[in-house]
Amino acid sequence: MSLHVVIGFGPAGAATARLLAGRGERVKVIGRSPRPEEAGLEHVVLDATDSAALTAAAEGADAIYQCASPPYHRWTRDWPPLADATAAAAEATGAVLVALGNLYGYGPVEGPITEDLPLEATGPKGRVRAQLWNDLHDLHEQGRIRAAEVRASDFFGPGVTDGGHLGARVVPAVLKGRKVQVMGDPDAPHSWTYIPDVARTLVRVAAEEKAWGRAWHVPTLPARSSRVMVGVLCEAASVPPVGVQRLPAPLLRMAAAFSPLLRELQEVRYQFDRPFVVDSRAFTEFSGEQATPLGEQAAATVSWWRDRSATVG
Repeated sequence: MSLHVVIGFGPAGAATARLLAGRGERVKVIGRSPRPEEAGLEHVVLDATDSAALTAAAEGADAIYQCASPPYHRWTRDWPPLADATAAAAEATGAVLVALGNLYGYGPVEGPITEDLPLEATGPKGRVRAQLWNDLHDLHEQGRIRAAEVRASDFFGPGVTDGGHLGARVVPAVLKGRKVQVMGDPDAPHSWTYIPDVARTLVRVAAEEKAWGRAWHVPTLPARSSRVMVGVLCEAASVPPVGVQRLPAPLLRMAAAFSPLLRELQEVRYQFDRPFVVDSRAFTEFSGEQATPLGEQAAATVSWWRDRSATVG
């Protein structure tokens, strides 16, 4: 039985930890807050920017999965120390480090986004994501660590709530048959990456030596607009189609005055105002892994939200 250390227990970290536990692996989850006991998971409360504490917790690990993310509005301040501590733990323990990334580092591009595009983001959050990978790749090339990055588009699926554009602002409304408001152009093609596919990719990359030293896009289905995705969710929920409209700009500006998240989203508005399409063929060709069929994604998402509503309500 191998030891796997998962940093962060958001949607991706939780899915990764549970996938590993389901395979009979020993899993240690690192987080800032206590968690309820869960079969197969050992929760360790510590600050992951504390390099010494993180290294001690990761002693004997075969792989470290960096799935944590600082608050959105504190990325530029909080990401570097977290990344430095994680890399130090990987170097000290010899564990393979797989970092979960996103597509911000590329900045606005024309056409499908592939892994060989340069990281030319101009906004602060995009620049910090690009620098995190450049630093990690340099350490790998120097032979100090063994590392890779797994990049996903916008999360979709079970466990995705306030942090997902098809999460808390959409699915509960669909289940109640209410109109949905979305960021940007509701008819622009957009790539949505399913959370269980993120977990499978992280685990597969950690296990494949030939996958180390580079970045990979999670297998992701062809891009579909927000309007189409809402229709798919309605069908999965067996409810009549609901209206979909763009969140009005004045309302968005008003909300942004009170929400750090919405304020910071202005940097990446380009992702929603025009086509935003990820090409994930490289990892599929390398590994044979495919994205989960859309019907399964939508059914599992609707089922999770219904279970959550029954529990909370």
